[in-house]
Amino acid sequence: LLLISPRCSHRIPRMLRAAALTISIGSACGFSVNFFNKPSIGRDVRAGVVALNMIDCHGGAHLSVEQKKALRETAELVARSGKGITACDEGPGTIGDRFEKVGIVNTEENRRLYRQMLFTNPVGSDYLSAAILDPETIFQRSDAGEPFPSLLMSQGIVPGVKPHLKVATLPGAGGATVMQGLDSLGTRCRSYYEAGARFAKWRSPLVIKDGDISDLAVRTNMEDLARYALICQSEGLMPIVEPDISLQGDYDLETAIRVNVKVQSHLYKAMLDHGVYMEGTTLKPNMVNPGKSCQRKYTAEELGEATITVLRRCMPCAMPGVNFLSGGQSLEDAAARSESLAPSSLPSFAPDAG
Repeated sequence: LLLISPRCSHRIPRMLRAAALTISIGSACGFSVNFFNKPSIGRDVRAGVVALNMIDCHGGAHLSVEQKKALRETAELVARSGKGITACDEGPGTIGDRFEKVGIVNTEENRRLYRQMLFTNPVGSDYLSAAILDPETIFQRSDAGEPFPSLLMSQGIVPGVKPHLKVATLPGAGGATVMQGLDSLGTRCRSYYEAGARFAKWRSPLVIKDGDISDLAVRTNMEDLARYALICQSEGLMPIVEPDISLQGDYDLETAIRVNVKVQSHLYKAMLDHGVYMEGTTLKPNMVNPGKSCQRKYTAEELGEATITVLRRCMPCAMPGVNFLSGGQSLEDAAARSESLAPSSLPSFAPDAG
């Protein structure tokens, strides 16, 4: 067996994108050729053939023109300038903890009423482009009998869903984790789409230890994100990919930049290798911050520039937009760091409102 994987890389010059978004990227594409005995293209591989594997970078060739158009339109709606995503995807257990603090009994009906209160806010559509829902909420209705996804869409808010399950520890990997839920994902995505969801969001949490994240943890999680994206697109859901690097630790900003570039580069490469249609996806990463225990203090402007630096170094221009994860930060810090992105010609990069 001879495996040949030629790679061609090129630099795309800085270009104007999405209201003066200027980023410089490098992209890679290639193919693999497997040789079994004598070349005989078209015969069964098991009989011994040349297998031309053009999976790398095929950009959603398995999708129809109509499917690609719908995915791209959803991505552009979610990434609308000046608006953000609200994350209403707490599971029954998580929201139960919050209900308990204010004396509310955690029942399905109370959860439905709480969601209805949020989704009928008269000014919500002024600020929101999309809403991420828990699977339970996708199938619930308002008092008037209207499905929640339909209610949101009527206000111009794109409804989406959190399809992943729970975090699991990788044995013998120093505490590294993966997100569960790829099994039966296609079936679940199909039911979510039929219920009215038009996008999905998958979070892959990562932790920096001793100044880095292990190659195993990065590779496993980013390939899972790529498989999730591929499956979602095949079922009509626009995938939001969310590599989430924890603020736990004392690493500095320079380390954060380096590790974020490493993680996102692996993510985009995995997505390309899996044949994900990049124009029909969006990114929801953490803002680039030092660890919470870092002794050095940085300004919001320095953190904003670090976030932009990571995107300039590796984000494909094909992806329509970014919504930043605000988790782990105070509302004040998240707002200040989001604001710091504005002077750097990035008006289409909106914070996650969750």
